[in-house]
Amino acid sequence: MTAVDALPAITPAAAPVPAAANLPALSVEHVSHSYGPRKALDDVSFAVPQGRFTALLGLNGAGKTTLFSLITRLYDTRHGSISVLGHPVAREPTKALRLLGVVFQARTLDLDLSVRENLMYHAALHGLRGREAKARMAAALADVELSDRAKDAARRLSGGQMRRVEIARALMHHPRILVLDEATVGLDIASRSTIVAHVRRLVRERGVAVLWATHLLDEVEDDDRLVVLHKGSVLADDDASAVIARTGAADLRGAFSALTGTRGRELGEAG
Repeated sequence: MTAVDALPAITPAAAPVPAAANLPALSVEHVSHSYGPRKALDDVSFAVPQGRFTALLGLNGAGKTTLFSLITRLYDTRHGSISVLGHPVAREPTKALRLLGVVFQARTLDLDLSVRENLMYHAALHGLRGREAKARMAAALADVELSDRAKDAARRLSGGQMRRVEIARALMHHPRILVLDEATVGLDIASRSTIVAHVRRLVRERGVAVLWATHLLDEVEDDDRLVVLHKGSVLADDDASAVIARTGAADLRGAFSALTGTRGRELGEAG
């Protein structure tokens, strides 16, 4: 069973519901999570504004994937609360998850199915059937420039193409926020650039909110909202330019080093 299969089915799919402008797309409040004696998240709080690109920056092991598992309800939130556009994930999971599109770090396509079959299966989980499902699938594949690969088995795609299909799949039910966990891991520089540019275009042209988890400095821009997560704790939550200015650093690498006490080069970048 893949991570996508583990998500609750959302039936039926509905047209996007207008949300109050002052509501955050995603709100994480005082969330803690432990694996036995090891605390992976410690009183984590931050918000993802509507219609903006928010980068969740942290080293491997910072707690990013644990947080995504709580946001998507793969794990139950026992300490604190998580809401999507005002809908608590724990109490209103159907309403919350209907507004959420997810791209996990691990590949979640069924490699033995065609691209079309992967997307139609996702559509069915969200209550989409018949012409509506086919129309959304065609539009999603056209958007990521993979219409000509619809009949191909997923295993025949490159890593970058698989990611683009996963993004198309995540958008088929018209979510208001897209969360991506290390979406470019393992990709070459050109493929990484394509994926990041596509997601930023979704924010710019469609107003989709994005939470982009990464350990790569060059995937963060100065006008992004930035959340720095380190050893399970949030050390900064502001515009990236403001975080840099507040630490007195010359750039994001220096700001991260100042906040965490680690060497900036422990964070990766292209090249």
